[in-house]
Amino acid sequence: MKILIADKTAPICASLLREAGHEVDENTGLSMDALIGIIGNYDGMVVRSATKVTADIIAAADNLKVIGRAGTGVDNIDVAAAADRKIVVMNAPGGNSNAVAEIVLGQMLGLARTLHDACSSIKSGKWEKKAFSGTEIFGKTLGILGYGRVSRLLAHKCMALGMKALCYDPKIGKDIIDEAGVEICSRLTYVLQDADYLSVHLTKRADTLGFLGEAEFKQMKRGAYLLNYARGGIVNEADLEKALDDGILAGAALDVFDIEPPEEFNLIQHPRVVCTPHIGAASIESQDNVARIIAEQFIDMFANGVIRNQVN
Repeated sequence: MKILIADKTAPICASLLREAGHEVDENTGLSMDALIGIIGNYDGMVVRSATKVTADIIAAADNLKVIGRAGTGVDNIDVAAAADRKIVVMNAPGGNSNAVAEIVLGQMLGLARTLHDACSSIKSGKWEKKAFSGTEIFGKTLGILGYGRVSRLLAHKCMALGMKALCYDPKIGKDIIDEAGVEICSRLTYVLQDADYLSVHLTKRADTLGFLGEAEFKQMKRGAYLLNYARGGIVNEADLEKALDDGILAGAALDVFDIEPPEEFNLIQHPRVVCTPHIGAASIESQDNVARIIAEQFIDMFANGVIRNQVN
């Protein structure tokens, strides 16, 4: 089969596919028009997050049988349009979960101890030893929105450091405690009111757009922190900025934004916000993992008719 790798992936992806006898073209950074012009030549396409697989691209994909996302989120792929053309869309869940959980934990520790401000201070030539008295995460409560792989990994790491973990997932809707001791709450209010750190790990869907806004921030513990390493649009950015200005939230760590790359920087430049450019899953290990997983799934599908992790 002829396969296009449209975004930069770890070398193991192309290597495994070629070893299995497939013809692989690594052609990244294509414009939409350029991709439309060549996609009809391919049986399979691998993307990460840069390439937007629109309905127009799918309409031109006369021979395409599968689109593979080397990662978890598929919001850059028109999944419904692919289903209409009977094109399989598959992802690689779990391959980058630990990377995201680790970076969130790192940002929590950084917020707690004001590490970013302290670093900027000393780099500017100051020695403000008494200005950066932080707090500890031990004994604090982690609130999690969404009960997925990243959420569970993060909860386990934080509980090992002496934190309590509460979770709300709109798909669960009942009070239970999982086998690791994570308390899953039936009501969002329970998590908002108790969380010292609130970490967002919801899937971006129509019903989760604007999930956190002014009303939810007003229910949160004063001085709490928000972390969003899921997707832009789940948190109302204007309402978040106001909650920071009003002192409802002590700070926020953001990796994702409504528009990427951002076009407006008021929130990003807010003194209580630390930011990264959507790098939550960007560890060497995680990129190797997702590249290997998606290649193996392509190989199984074409050789054996076995389809794993189909999302449409």
